[in-house]
Amino acid sequence: MNYGVGNIDSLSRALTVCGAKPLLTDREKDFKVVDACVLPGVGAFGDAIKLLRARHLDTILEDQIIAYDIPILGVCLGMQLLASRSFELGEHEGLGWIPGTVKPLKPTAKERIPHVGWNSVEHDGSDPLFDGIPSGEDFYFVHGYHFDVDSPSNILGKTSYCGKFTSAVRHKNIFGTQFHPEKSQGIGLRLLRNFIHYCEKF
Repeated sequence: MNYGVGNIDSLSRALTVCGAKPLLTDREKDFKVVDACVLPGVGAFGDAIKLLRARHLDTILEDQIIAYDIPILGVCLGMQLLASRSFELGEHEGLGWIPGTVKPLKPTAKERIPHVGWNSVEHDGSDPLFDGIPSGEDFYFVHGYHFDVDSPSNILGKTSYCGKFTSAVRHKNIFGTQFHPEKSQGIGLRLLRNFIHYCEKF
């Protein structure tokens, strides 16, 4: 999805390497025919959600992706946009597809904010997004806020930093990762391949 922000080029290259055929678009007619959608994001929540709504992509996604259960993957800020609201530089209404709130990370020791670098993701191995990926593998993070998910059933992965925050989420066909799989070398490509394989079943 092209809405004026995000790590679009690196994500497109990574998806191509993994066997997908990415289409960079904000046109409604394209969302009627795609097999899946990736919602990227880098920057501030408020700016991103304004850009998304200015192009009417929130309603386009509701009508063409969510309504038909097309798989969608939110990456980094793209995952946070799935939330009900965010308190990054004010209060902002999110897409609300996975109930919860985006809040600032709060150090519990001498952790640096923003959280930048490699860190492990713990998961129970039950979801196809982490197929073949052992719990505790390292992924690459760049963020100062985290998604406080309302329901534990929507949490796929957690990471120990500033206590412990949710680093991967899912609700039905909606997935999200706080980390950047496209910057996480081989293990990140494995996760993207898992998402592609999941999409191929539809």
